[in-house]
This record gives sequence, C-alpha cells and structure tokens, in this order.
Amino acid sequence: MTNRAGVTALATLAMLNVLTLGAGVAVATMLPERLDLWQVPRVAGARLEAPGPVLAPASARGAAPGRRRLAGLLSPLLAAQPLGQHAGAVVTDLGTGEVLYSRNAASAFEPASNAKLLTAVAALRALGPSARFTTRVVAGARPGLLTLAGGGDPTLAAGAPPRSDYPQPATLASLAAATARWLAARGTRKVRLSYDISLFTGPATAPGWTPGYISTGNVTPITSLEVDQGRLTPSGKPQNADDPGNFRPRSTTPAAEAAGAFAGFLRRDGIHVAGGAVPGRLPRRAVPVAAVRSPELSAIVGWMLRESNNVIAEDLARQVALRTGKPASFSGAAAAVTAVLRTLGAGRGVHLVDGSGLSTLDRVTPAALAAIVRLAAARGPAALRAAVTGMPVAGFSGTLAPGQSVFGSFGPPALGVVRAKTGNLTRVASLAGIVDDASGRVLAFAFMADRIPKGSMLPAAAGTMDAMATVLAGCGCR
Repeated sequence: MTNRAGVTALATLAMLNVLTLGAGVAVATMLPERLDLWQVPRVAGARLEAPGPVLAPASARGAAPGRRRLAGLLSPLLAAQPLGQHAGAVVTDLGTGEVLYSRNAASAFEPASNAKLLTAVAALRALGPSARFTTRVVAGARPGLLTLAGGGDPTLAAGAPPRSDYPQPATLASLAAATARWLAARGTRKVRLSYDISLFTGPATAPGWTPGYISTGNVTPITSLEVDQGRLTPSGKPQNADDPGNFRPRSTTPAAEAAGAFAGFLRRDGIHVAGGAVPGRLPRRAVPVAAVRSPELSAIVGWMLRESNNVIAEDLARQVALRTGKPASFSGAAAAVTAVLRTLGAGRGVHLVDGSGLSTLDRVTPAALAAIVRLAAARGPAALRAAVTGMPVAGFSGTLAPGQSVFGSFGPPALGVVRAKTGNLTRVASLAGIVDDASGRVLAFAFMADRIPKGSMLPAAAGTMDAMATVLAGCGCR
C-alpha cells in the first residue's frame, strides 16, 4: 500500500507540472496580443502655466478721467462746509503717474492715521514682507534664573486668541509651555523671573499725545514687551482677542503685566516662580531657553491698516529704526521712516514725530500721501504691495465697513472697488487709497482736512470724503 501511494503521488505531481507548463505556453502565446489591447494611461505633455501676481500692477486700460470734468465734480465737495477752511486733494493715474486733480497739494496737513501708510511702506521696504519678531526666554548662570526678553512683537498675545482671529499671534502661553519643558529636562522646578525691555528706548508716549489716548483705549505706552496691544478685559486681565472695538482704558504698565502673565503660565505648567517678575537685563552669557515668533510682517501690516492699530504702528516704526541703525525711540523711529521713504523718492513733504499719526505735530502733504500710495500700488517693488492689499475695502472690511469708523457711507459705485486708509482725530479727517473707476482706470487719491469747524462735524467731513471717493469710482468721465 505504501509503494502504490508513493507512485500515485508522483504521477499526480507530474501531471500538474505538465498542465502548468501547457497553460504557461498558451498564455505566453496570447500575451502579446492582449498587451496590445491594454491602454496604459499617459500624462499628456503640456506647458506649465506660471501664476500671476495676486495684485497686478495698474495698467492704462480705459480712458483717464478728464481734468476739467473731475474738477467740476470734486471741487464743490472739497469746498463743502464740513471740511473747513484747510482741505486738500490729489488724484493721480496709477498707471502713468499723471496728476488729474490737485488742490493744496503742497500744503502740510495733520495726516492722523494715514501716517500708518508711511510706516507700512517703510517697514516693508526696510525689513521685507516675511520679517518676523521674536520674544525670547533665556537663562543665566543657573537654569533657575530666567529673563523674558521683549522683541518688539506688536501682536504678541497672552493666552490663545479665538481661532477666528487672523493672523494668529504668538502667545506667552506657548512660550511658557516650552520654557517649562526645558526646565523639567534639567530637573528645575523653581525659578526667579526678570524681564528685559531695553530693545526700545526713550519716552513711552510721543510729543503731541494726550493722556486721554490711553484712557480712551486708543494706545498704550510703547514698550518692546506687551500683550494684546495693552487691551484689557473689564476685570483688568489681558484680553486675548483682537477687538478694535474695545475702548476701555488700556494698560499703563504693559511690560510688567505681560511678565506677570508669563509667570502665571509658568505656574500653571508646574514651575514655581519665586516672588514676582522684576525688571532686569539679559545676562552677559545668556543661554537660550525658548522663543516664539510673530506672524510675517505682510500680515501684521494688514492687521494694522484694517483696524488702524496704533500700537502696531509704533512698534513697526521702531523696528525700522533698529534695522537702519537709529535709536528705537519716537524720534529715532520717525527719522528712520522718513529716511527710508526718502530712498524711495517719497520723503518730500513728510514730517513725523510718531509712527501712528496720533500726534498733532505730524505733517504730510496730499502730494506726498498720494505718491506713497502710488509707490506701493503701481509698478514697483512687489515687497511694498502689502501696504495696498492690507487697506480696508469700502463697505466690507476694517474701518471702511459700515459702523466701524466715521467713514463708510459710500455710494454704490464705490462698494468693493475703493481700497483706502482712513484717518481721523477730533477735527482732522483724511482718506487715501486706490479706486477702479467706471472705465477700468485705476486711480490713486489722497483727501485731507485738518481744520474741521467743530468736532461734531467730523462724521459729516468723513462722509464728504466718502462722497469724493464715490465720485471717482463712478466717474470714468471725460
């Protein structure tokens, strides 16, 4: 029985081999024809298209508005009572630079927040649109001696802001978490904390500022370490949100409050902070512990322009001073911004004492303001374009959205096609930006008035400038 089983098994294996070989021969015979029927997918060769610029330079398409017709439409508005006895305007063709309308173009006006346009252009030019600002923690000779060093980040927040806020800022909460991990890795659970604000120098408020600017929520004393631009909740804590409508009094000691918030986050993360945070300087041989970086400058510029953020403007002006070798003070920053504009051919007609336009001592001519708008928007350095794309849009965003400022009462032709920076103080109004007119021509404009008869007439003055921008949008006229 055993021999018969073995013979049977061998016979079976032999038959299987014969069948397998036969099948293989048959498939091999059929395969070339079958492969011919197999259509392998192919990627068609084509030239790749390169993306165009997000905001293309202005072109000279369409007919430019006629000077006489434009004067007939704008001059009565410029002479309207709400603007007072000192009003000026310049309108230029963005593509060609031709001046289409001019009144008091070389007269010096208070620019109010339109000074931020000058700061934006200078910062983008000096620092580059991808620049970021760093807040650091360093250790001294022993890991338990920490220093929080302000890096002049104007967007730094204490805790995490709402996810809807854009751009998302760096936070002291994340800096504390990274610091706690560094300490834990070295077996350190108890520290002493100091903070260094030596990056900026000089007075914390500018000539021409009033104490009311802080108590009315417009600005905080300028320092290289602060959170949430000094905005506070009703309980006096950092707001942790971008809220331009918060007009509660701001912090008068922003650096100390930021350091206190950082100490609180360290405690939350299991680190005992002995005593309170005290002013200090970076140790001579500082050991890097942790750092957080701001959003890119191009995003910060948009943040500043949309909500007319004074603290951001002052910090950026000081960053320009640092980059150009000048003192990071009000006077050094103003000189630095003006010097950078001069290298761009746009410094004439500019006299600044701060970076935000809050000072009543700032002076800018309509010609200079219109030239700076054209510099950023026309054919030129792409690095400056964020100064235009960051501007509010009529009827839709920032201080040109309904109810967000004294401006925003545009007629239908201007909605969505006027992009401009607003400025206003008690008796000062200014509006500068670009507009696509009805013929497709892109125009740069600057409207300024700084002797409005009464503070109560400010909304009417701003509305008159809205009407002038609406005229430009709807014109396309010969």
